[in-house]
Amino acid sequence: MRTSALGGLASAGFLRPAGLLWQKNYERRGPGCLVLPLDQEWLFGGKFDLRAAEPHYSDGAFSRVTLPNCVAKLSWQNWDAAAWEDVWIYRRHFALPEEFHGLRVFLEFDGVMVGATPVINGHELQQHLGGYLPFRYEITRWLRKDENVLAVEVDSRWSDVPPEGAPGGPGKIDYLEPGGIYRSARLEAVPSIFLRDVFAKPARVLEENRRVEVFCILDSAGASSDPLEIQAELKDGERVVSRASETLRIEKAGEIKVPLTLSNLGNITLWDLDKPHLYEVVSTLSSKGKPVQGYAVRIGFRDARFELDGFFLNGRRLQLFGLNRHELYPYVGGAMPRRVLRRDAEIIRREFNCNIVRCSHYPQSEAFLEACDELGLLVWEEVPGWAHLGDEAWKELLVRDTRDMVIRDRNHSSIVIWGVRVNESANDVELYRRTTAVAKSLDDSRPVSGSMTPASRKTWQQDWHEDVFAFDDYHAAPDRSVGIAEPVPGVPYMLTEAVGQFNYSRGKGFDNRYRRAGDERLQRQQAIFHAQAHSRAAANPRICGVIAWCAFDYASLINAHNTVKCPGVADFFRIPKLGASFYQAQCDPEVRPVIQPNFYWDFGPQTPGGPGNRAAIFSNCDRLELFLGGQRHSTLNPDAANFPHLKHPPFFADLEVDGADHPELRIDGYVGDRLIVSRSFSSDPSQDQLFLEADDRELIGDEADATRLVFKVVDKYGAERASAGGEVAFELEGPGVIVGDNPFALAESGGVGAVWVKTLPGSFGRIRVAARHSGLGRKSVEIAVERTDIHDTKYSTS
Repeated sequence: MRTSALGGLASAGFLRPAGLLWQKNYERRGPGCLVLPLDQEWLFGGKFDLRAAEPHYSDGAFSRVTLPNCVAKLSWQNWDAAAWEDVWIYRRHFALPEEFHGLRVFLEFDGVMVGATPVINGHELQQHLGGYLPFRYEITRWLRKDENVLAVEVDSRWSDVPPEGAPGGPGKIDYLEPGGIYRSARLEAVPSIFLRDVFAKPARVLEENRRVEVFCILDSAGASSDPLEIQAELKDGERVVSRASETLRIEKAGEIKVPLTLSNLGNITLWDLDKPHLYEVVSTLSSKGKPVQGYAVRIGFRDARFELDGFFLNGRRLQLFGLNRHELYPYVGGAMPRRVLRRDAEIIRREFNCNIVRCSHYPQSEAFLEACDELGLLVWEEVPGWAHLGDEAWKELLVRDTRDMVIRDRNHSSIVIWGVRVNESANDVELYRRTTAVAKSLDDSRPVSGSMTPASRKTWQQDWHEDVFAFDDYHAAPDRSVGIAEPVPGVPYMLTEAVGQFNYSRGKGFDNRYRRAGDERLQRQQAIFHAQAHSRAAANPRICGVIAWCAFDYASLINAHNTVKCPGVADFFRIPKLGASFYQAQCDPEVRPVIQPNFYWDFGPQTPGGPGNRAAIFSNCDRLELFLGGQRHSTLNPDAANFPHLKHPPFFADLEVDGADHPELRIDGYVGDRLIVSRSFSSDPSQDQLFLEADDRELIGDEADATRLVFKVVDKYGAERASAGGEVAFELEGPGVIVGDNPFALAESGGVGAVWVKTLPGSFGRIRVAARHSGLGRKSVEIAVERTDIHDTKYSTS
């Protein structure tokens, strides 16, 4: 991503909006590039009225909203696309800061679903179609020195734009797209000649003559009377590692590309999974020796290669181990604040121990990608789409999206491959040659790919022209376990999907089998199938790895229950299901010892005899000791014979048990002869309790911020009681609101749930949330709402 640099921000008081340092916590802004965030003070008028775009329209009855915003009020399930499929109106009044006068001013949106027509002081701007990438307009000539009115007509109807357009409407793609201005917006003021973009590309990273090739893109409104200098610095903290400069004269309006090379770098710290070290490249435009504008980007030095014999990071072979992710949330669609978006990266990297994530099936938020950079989580990013290919105008938009995706995100060190094909689409040689060419013209440092199906694979030798062959592999082995196809010959090969909701028992078809409130016996299969997929793919050195389907449940009209599709190893609320037990155990026991049974210790109607024979327990221990009712039951060793290529294979126990006396289960985990972890489980529901926990105990109050509040019924030791029901009601005191169902019925969600607590911009203090279960009493949490400048939300690498 890009930021402006130079410091000196405090001198322009309006330009130091509380929240800016948290929002982009490595950003420094200064003379020549001024930013006015527009996330607050919006007025939402509901369905569009043509007169509502006029500057003097009376909007006193409009609702006040903060970005990100969704036009529809949603539950966590039972979404109806009719609730957002309409044309809507937003309005924003603002006074142009004095410091903006004399500068070029641009209006920028990070994402509007799905079409946007801004109107500034009565001047209609060109409609933008497409919901997943930023767009901007120069509005200098239409601005007033006093009050300005920005109206935005948001068209959230099913449109002929990627990924939409297929006849039949929202049920023709696998994810729903609630409408609204669901990402941030801002005004940016710059000089008449300014740095519009900087691409800093590390080259020959593993060689002594490593360098950074910097491409500065200047946007000029006209000729310059004096020579200009562009200087680029590579910085490690405050230390300048290398510096290069170029002097030039601008003779006409337009775009100018200025290349610079940062060399003589000496020893640098590589960006890697366990130590994702980031540098900053600061480019400065100067005139007569004085800085005019600055622009900073973060980069990491890493060498990522897909080869015939696997994937290599910094010269060593790395088995890719990942999950797909949809950026959809209960209640709001994609309209979540940055903290919540970043949290997904932390779950996937730290809780599920993945080293790669696929942004399925569209470019995802910069907040998420920034977190991946900081956490050492590799990224596959791809263009928006799902199976459908439209007409020529639609294809032009896809090529445009390819360009905009690469330009926005090519400085992210976490991204190792571009997906330039619409997910699971038919082969279209001409189209995908164009998207490939666009991606490579803008970034020749990464390979391109796109997921293939069995149908498109049949003609791959004449119809496929990318760098890495990626296959969505859903087929059963003869014994009705997970099948892994042989790689196609002669090209790097990986799996971009596996497991999902495929019915391996039948050997065909998909169904919603992994719903938490559904059949527990089916839920137990999920972790085993994911373990089989990763182990069997790792057996073949030709396969770079597996990005399985998928991390989180999401909203869909295809094979869904009440519009929630359940292939995730975590549910829609990001709470791990049984399927996550495999991923949770794939880490170093010295860092985090894990015992995760692939069952619930419960003797309810579904499991009157307990978990039964060959009940799986996932752990990173060497040996497990099981105790029933305080008596030693068995000693278990990992099943390396059937899962030979996993770091930590599952354990299997025979647990056909008479549950009449509610026996307790205890599992002790050993590394060598050392007991390192012990977990206990109660089957007695009379001692169940309500669990309530917030992800964060501190939020910021200067702008939109939120944290998840997880609640569930647990046994006396804290283990989930999946069969639990009842209702949870919430009361909130302080500067915040509840985003979610209140009260919340637990039966449909399998005994767990979540709401989000959202701050009220400009309000500070303490939020207290009390949750009362209809049969288990009351719990409460407190959350401090502070000012921005005391926070730093960067992740550590520990």
